[in-house]
Amino acid sequence: MDIFAQLLDTTLGTLKDVFPIAVIIFGFQFFVIRKKPANLAEILMGFVWVVVGLSFFLLGLEWCLFPLGRLMAEQLTDPMFIHGVESGQQLATAVNTIDWLDYYWVYLFAFLIGFSTTIAEPSLMAVAIKAHEVSGGAIGVWGLRIAVANGVAVGISLGCYRIVVGDPIHWYIIAGYIVVVIQTTFAPKMIIPLAYDSGGVTTSTVTVPLVAALGLGLSETVPGRNPLIDGFGLIAFASLFPVISVMAYAQLSEIRARGARKMAEKRYEEKNVM
Repeated sequence: MDIFAQLLDTTLGTLKDVFPIAVIIFGFQFFVIRKKPANLAEILMGFVWVVVGLSFFLLGLEWCLFPLGRLMAEQLTDPMFIHGVESGQQLATAVNTIDWLDYYWVYLFAFLIGFSTTIAEPSLMAVAIKAHEVSGGAIGVWGLRIAVANGVAVGISLGCYRIVVGDPIHWYIIAGYIVVVIQTTFAPKMIIPLAYDSGGVTTSTVTVPLVAALGLGLSETVPGRNPLIDGFGLIAFASLFPVISVMAYAQLSEIRARGARKMAEKRYEEKNVM
């Protein structure tokens, strides 16, 4: 009964949150445009499924993703796990001798979880498919998804390193945007708007819960860290580094295409000489 009560409360909360969106959309449709949609029944049914899906998803976040991310951070930063000791004097010594290099499992987990959650991100799939269609196939669906996922993975790993060592976050963000500005000068013009949008699509339904829970769990278990100051900020890394990785992907693709053209021209000239 407790499960059904939580589901009911979450569904009512979702309805309250989605209601203003529905009012705006249908208000413009019927009172500004003054046309009835041809597929109104399908739209209403889709609205119902959106509410149901969001309700179940929010319960999944509360019951699974948030606790799982925090639990993994706690386990990977446990001195008993890092140094392979059990208790007593060895544990006390291990706590005092932990260095940032000892958290390598945290960095690896952050990289893999960032990559895997971004690949599974529905908003990224939608953007990649649309970019492929609009560009006439010039932008590959999987190429874009992998480039964004690599950017998120590197960003979250670097963000976890920042939490471990306790560095100020603004130096990392400033340095990252300096790189973005420099890349924007040299990157292909076609890819720049898409690269900037790629940072936004990563902060969506799948990535954010696990990343936020990982940052909070890490800041709570690393000695000397404040969850309020150090626990947040991983999502900023997850938004910034995909911009860098997508423009780098486009630049490398352009260099490779230029090299292929030069090779083809060279072969053509050699053939004509013969």
